[in-house]
Amino acid sequence: MRAMVREEYGAPLEPRDLPEPRLGADGVLVEVRAAGVDQGVWHVVEGLPYAVRLAGFGVRRPKRPVPGLDVAGVVAAVGPAVTGLRVGDEVFGAADGAFAQFAASDPGRLARKPQRTTFAQAATVASSGVAALQGLRDAGRLRAGQRVLVLGAAGGVGTFAVQIAKALGAEVTGVCSTAKTDVVRSLGAADVIDYTKGEPAGQWHLVLDTGGARPLRALRRLLTPSGTLVIVGAERGGRWLQGTDRQLRAGLFGGLGRPRMAALMSRVAPEPLQTLREMLDDGRVTPVIDRTFGLEEAGAAIAYMRSAARTGKVALTL
Repeated sequence: MRAMVREEYGAPLEPRDLPEPRLGADGVLVEVRAAGVDQGVWHVVEGLPYAVRLAGFGVRRPKRPVPGLDVAGVVAAVGPAVTGLRVGDEVFGAADGAFAQFAASDPGRLARKPQRTTFAQAATVASSGVAALQGLRDAGRLRAGQRVLVLGAAGGVGTFAVQIAKALGAEVTGVCSTAKTDVVRSLGAADVIDYTKGEPAGQWHLVLDTGGARPLRALRRLLTPSGTLVIVGAERGGRWLQGTDRQLRAGLFGGLGRPRMAALMSRVAPEPLQTLREMLDDGRVTPVIDRTFGLEEAGAAIAYMRSAARTGKVALTL
């Protein structure tokens, strides 16, 4: 099979011919039709922050040469213990080494692909869509009728969060740059704030920060006394804590006093995938894809995903 590989952290991704992944008894082999590109992929490719390496990805060099997590495709084979999926099923979710023609997963990280979505759209859901859902519903305890502020509303998680919050009955305010205000409004935001012209002012029941750099103290001032601040991530913090520094502080001090703070550690699992599948199938949520790239353009796709020009998601198509 064709796959994108790097043997060292920070090395360019290069196309290689590799054997197909081997399956265990409960394994699922997915013929990849599309793979999502998000910040998590960049962290794993670069090995940053260093905590990523200590989390099991390999201290000196990557344990898995093929990166990629979010996937959509067709089941090519299943292990003898798998009962919920069959060869030929169209699926989406997460898999190991999604930047390849075939990737291995298990039934707990896959769901049947929504009929209304393309493979490219479905491939962008697992990381960003699940993070948005769990950030709003679980960590944020969102209830219908509440007011929600989404910071980074035009980003990968943000475009899902605006739509999911509205689907859950919230009144949504989105924060983004000038060029992206129309997109955020089209997703269902009742109000859109252009951060180049001024900072948010007011109080919300829930503030979901999907990757900004605002101090936690300033964010808490945007909450009602019983409100909740949820930190999804941020690309700050240096080589040791990049993307995690504010999450760690929110987790450590979030339970002290009011309003509360919560750090999100999202997890791809059957229930959130099924909930998102229903929202995608009935049209309440539609993935926003800025650009698609071919498999061998994976390096360019990651670079574009990290650029300020990008709106929504980026995907590889095979």
